[in-house]
Amino acid sequence: MTRIIALLVLVVPGIAGVVGIKLIRDSLFGIVHPVFPNFIIELITGILMFIIGFGFVGGFIFYRDRKRNNVQQRFRNKGGN
Repeated sequence: MTRIIALLVLVVPGIAGVVGIKLIRDSLFGIVHPVFPNFIIELITGILMFIIGFGFVGGFIFYRDRKRNNVQQRFRNKGGN
């Protein structure tokens, strides 16, 4: 059960990042969705969704690898752990 929850925790921000890429692409080609009043707001929303979504997934993977000591020496915990 916890693996399914962990998978959902990673999939939802990943999907948000993918939707962000789609919004960026659509705003660059001039396709404005009815939710947004103009393409600038659509572009900013897409950029924010992309950065937050993939930043969350990247941070989760980095945290997991850091816990297992699978990162470079400069990223390892300097404390007693």
